[in-house]
Amino acid sequence: MAQNPFDDDNGAFYALVNGEEQHSLWPTFKPVPAGWSIAYGEPGGKPRQEVLDWIDEHWTDIRPKSLRDQISQ
Repeated sequence: MAQNPFDDDNGAFYALVNGEEQHSLWPTFKPVPAGWSIAYGEPGGKPRQEVLDWIDEHWTDIRPKSLRDQISQ
């Protein structure tokens, strides 16, 4: 059975962010999807847990930016 690349504790990862300020763990061997950019881990990626810790520290409100903006008006 193939292992899920997002669960690979020995893999190299990026933290991605999109226009809604949502974050995602992303393996370095996969192309970054359209609409997302690397926020952490360049140039060659970081260990999975380090990236997850960075995401936990920086993505404190999981609501999309457009929703947060709408509520604050």
